[in-house]
Amino acid sequence: MLELLDYQTLRVIWWLLLGVLLAGFAIMDGFDIGLAMVYRWLTRDDKERRVFLETIEPVWEGNQVWFVLGGGAIFAAWPILYSVAFSGMYFGLLLVLLGLIIRPVGFNFRNKMPSSAWRNAWDWGLFVSGLVPALVFGVAFGNLFLGVPFSFDDTLRMTYTGSFFALLNPFAVLCGLVSISMLCMHGATYGALKADAKLAPRARVAARLSALVYLLTFGAAGYWLLHGGVPAYQIVDAVTGGPSNPTLKQVVVDGNWFSNYNSYPWMWAFPALGVFGALLTATLLALKKDGLAFITSSLVQLGTIFTAGMALFPFMLPSSSHPGHSLTVWDASSSHLTLGIMLVATIILLPIVLAYTTWVFRVLKGRVNINDMHDAHY
Repeated sequence: MLELLDYQTLRVIWWLLLGVLLAGFAIMDGFDIGLAMVYRWLTRDDKERRVFLETIEPVWEGNQVWFVLGGGAIFAAWPILYSVAFSGMYFGLLLVLLGLIIRPVGFNFRNKMPSSAWRNAWDWGLFVSGLVPALVFGVAFGNLFLGVPFSFDDTLRMTYTGSFFALLNPFAVLCGLVSISMLCMHGATYGALKADAKLAPRARVAARLSALVYLLTFGAAGYWLLHGGVPAYQIVDAVTGGPSNPTLKQVVVDGNWFSNYNSYPWMWAFPALGVFGALLTATLLALKKDGLAFITSSLVQLGTIFTAGMALFPFMLPSSSHPGHSLTVWDASSSHLTLGIMLVATIILLPIVLAYTTWVFRVLKGRVNINDMHDAHY
């Protein structure tokens, strides 16, 4: 396989695989995050809250494998990207990790005491554990279009000159709202599918409202990129099959981020998937077709992530301070041998992960009945 695929092709394949892993994370762990944000507002008492929590408690840990896979893929396939992103945006990633840590702690400790104040405090904690990662992920994607201030010296040592609060610019916050609304829609749709039939109508309403907010914010973000003065990065001169050295190219900041879509019209399928997927999800929920709605909601996650990826290609992390040092598909990857070995491992192991995940959800199919929620704490 290593002999059949050249270095350039392997880099593109791993760029696509990274997108697949990020989409897998948004689909699988996204409904956990989304439901954590909305369940408190859909319930009237502790039993009802526990119903929604019981829909995600058996699966959240397995779903988080996709987060680990995504981080591992960046570390192994795109080490320069890993070093810049995880070092420069350290505080944002720390907030994500703290949010993800609160979630298992909340699941384990919420029902340990019968006190309503105790359980309400953990409900707020679980809300934060969903809101913070969703916001940070969206803000991070927004800053990819704006670029972040970093550069390399002659020995490829990285210097990052930005701050966490500089990342919270208006466009990035708008992208954060896209992420929040998208995941709220996905989580509420899952709640409509899995929660007691008494609670499902509330989840359907929440998902439909979230879909509306998603459509508005997603459209606003696209309009901002096209007409809001966010210039695109364009490579003037680079070697696509050479060694990974991000300083060996010339980049200009000009034009807009829709040039790839103009050159390759088939890419419009991804933003269309986001828009029509959200509309179809809302329609199916109105018709009480919760299973189909969850599928279309999952497609929205895929469409949204690849919409950003296709617009950015071949850039992975542009530099606002030194555009020529921006990280691209062609100069931020591991070696040809490493990418090839990882691809073989992925071809073998990824189907196993998908098969196991399918089996788990098949075993756990059906709704969580509110009558099964006993009053005793454990």
